[in-house]
Amino acid sequence: MPATSHQSQPKPTACLALADGTVFYGMGFGATGETVAELVFNTAMTGYQEIMTDPSYAGQIVTFTFPHVGNVGVTAEDDETAQPVAAGMVVKWDPTEPSNWRATGDLESWLLAKGRIGIGGLDTRRLTRAIRQQGAPHVALAHDPEGNFDIGALVARARGWRGLVGLDLAKDVTCAQSYRWDEMRWAWPQGHVRREGPGLRVVAIDYGAKRNILRCLASAGCEVTVLPASATAEDVLALNPEGVFLSNGPGDPAATGDYAVPMIRGVLDADLPLFGICLGHQMLALALGAKTVKMNHGHHGANHPVKDVESGKVEITSMNHGFTVDSQTLPEGVLETHVSLFDGSNCGIRMADRPVFSVQYHPEASPGPQDSYYLFDRFAAAMRARRAA
Repeated sequence: MPATSHQSQPKPTACLALADGTVFYGMGFGATGETVAELVFNTAMTGYQEIMTDPSYAGQIVTFTFPHVGNVGVTAEDDETAQPVAAGMVVKWDPTEPSNWRATGDLESWLLAKGRIGIGGLDTRRLTRAIRQQGAPHVALAHDPEGNFDIGALVARARGWRGLVGLDLAKDVTCAQSYRWDEMRWAWPQGHVRREGPGLRVVAIDYGAKRNILRCLASAGCEVTVLPASATAEDVLALNPEGVFLSNGPGDPAATGDYAVPMIRGVLDADLPLFGICLGHQMLALALGAKTVKMNHGHHGANHPVKDVESGKVEITSMNHGFTVDSQTLPEGVLETHVSLFDGSNCGIRMADRPVFSVQYHPEASPGPQDSYYLFDRFAAAMRARRAA
């Protein structure tokens, strides 16, 4: 009888250790080493590069529920900030060679150059179910080409990580100094073009701003000056803005609110149009007297239905947040404008008597693809009305 050949499975080169002691093994790619973070899942079918470079993912590792991650490669045009901010990525299948006319490189080489760890070959469905049922866990992710791991030490690192509650991460991802922005949204065939001429003077506070938000403001006719998260009301008003924008960002809004809330209240006292997105939405809510709470597993994806409670319109939105505004704490004169059709959580507010509003989701991320662009036009219209008054 001929001998049967036996091909052994390749030795795992990466592992993901959860704080409860569960360990997942897979094949590593990108950078080597270890990192500790909160683990979340994202349901988007596209946009992995934008997700990895979204500053709102600081302190988090992203599990992608869609298996084909890496198939369109990478291009600098899709970066939302200069460097990836998410701590690492978890995928079902190892990234393949890119097949897309826009690609200028492959995902694995990009992660290696940017110092971010990836792990492939995991049962991401099982991992996602665990996150949904037990909440976003603290994890340690390790990549060693030799496959040598101290599991006990990795679990201990995951258990010892302090988590996002009470953590101000905006200060870590904000700009170091102010700058001007005039690049507009991408359009065929020109690509990104510059806005010219005078515009509506907007000061954007950078808690971790995505580039495409700034592009949308420029496309709406805004002359944008970006200030760091630590800017005071005096810093903002010294630029004589016609409107103020509060950007997205990572971490616990209550922690960032220690310095952001006084600034926002100073701007509100100046009676300027104000628009916030994501963390900016939460900052505005805190400034108006509401509270925020940590969610079980958050909302991360590009297919989240949100209802405009005033018009009845349903928008398909992109979301990325682990904290939410408690709508039960909204004070008198502040109205809930949008709610999630997944769980009823708050997704938008506005002041009843002033052009001050915000949304929890990302209108600039184009999941609808243009369901929510009207919010930028609404902000611009409020500034033009104030100018004409």
